[in-house]
Amino acid sequence: MLVDLWRSVLARMLLAACSLGVAPVATAAEKPPVRIGLDAEFGVPTSTSAQAVRLGMKIAVDEINQRGGVLGGRKLMIEERDNRSVPARSLQNLRELAALPDLVAVFCGKYSPVVVQALPLIHQLKLPLLDPWAAADPITSHDFQPSYTFRLSLKDSWAMETMLSSAGQRGFKRVGMLAPNTEWGRSSLRAAENFLSRSKVTSLAATRWYNWGDESLLEQYRTLREAGSQAMILVANEREGAILVNEIAKLPEAERLPILSHWGVTGGRFHHYAGEALDKIDFSVVQTYSFIGQRNPKALAVLAAAQRLEGIAGPRMLPSPVGVAHAYDLTHILARAIDLAGSTDRTAVRDALEQVKNHAGLIRRYTQPFTPSRHDALDLGQVFMARFAADGAIEAVSTK
Repeated sequence: MLVDLWRSVLARMLLAACSLGVAPVATAAEKPPVRIGLDAEFGVPTSTSAQAVRLGMKIAVDEINQRGGVLGGRKLMIEERDNRSVPARSLQNLRELAALPDLVAVFCGKYSPVVVQALPLIHQLKLPLLDPWAAADPITSHDFQPSYTFRLSLKDSWAMETMLSSAGQRGFKRVGMLAPNTEWGRSSLRAAENFLSRSKVTSLAATRWYNWGDESLLEQYRTLREAGSQAMILVANEREGAILVNEIAKLPEAERLPILSHWGVTGGRFHHYAGEALDKIDFSVVQTYSFIGQRNPKALAVLAAAQRLEGIAGPRMLPSPVGVAHAYDLTHILARAIDLAGSTDRTAVRDALEQVKNHAGLIRRYTQPFTPSRHDALDLGQVFMARFAADGAIEAVSTK
């Protein structure tokens, strides 16, 4: 009887509220989530980059939701898709994600060719694409206006300037370049040539190309040596990078050129596949952030969350650390943009991303991460050279 009485009272209260034109207030649990997509290369067996991006997003989403979410109490939720690094799969995934209710943006993975091929569809769908890894310059430097692509990551231009400057500082007057026959490789070559046209720190002896899936890169390497290269700029992911390192390690010591590598190799199990061969090579790699040695509260909180969520015991065990750091900062910036937009309307969120100001991030303090004329949140100042330690951790060795 008491239960029936309370039900009757509640019904009358709701009826009275409706008669006064007042809608019942939904609890936080009843509010629909705000969705963020992630379309990345989970199905590539050697890769750890997609998992790193997801972890950075998860840590940020957990923090944001613990503080009450966005838009007055709505929780953020990640919608994940696997593109296996195949552009056609990514296009289908983007269409599926764009059709989801209250999906405000999609994060991508590390494969620049996948993202570059998706640019027309991204702008057709008016779908904000947030890039925490892929480095090809055209991802943010294109003719689509207004631009729906936002990057918090490395650019090929910065990577090439940092690697070539390092080569020059080390006394290498002529360097060879080995790159994939993809948009990433072509973007890297354009960036290298553009930098060297303005700065004579070194010169390109020759450029050689390879295709994804090649089982040997030794012939290209030998022709670069024969062209007079004293060191080599390598543009590669973990598989091809490990193939080359293992092949070079078998050569006589005098024939092993120093390698300055783009960071694709850090997006997978490169250290595992290179093994002891890496100890025989002078191998350095470009990076933008390291958790190793960090003592600030934000970095320590991210590492504690990584251990809680994934069982990762410390910064030296964190796979693909730049993916975690970039995705973490980018998710927090997106959350601020959603609140600025005041809705899940994607055009409003796109516009708001250009208005976020004074964000204290993990990697840096962002005075204004994005502006109408600049959709890259980092700059050359975050880029440095690093090396793999014996345990596989990536340690900074110098600034530019």
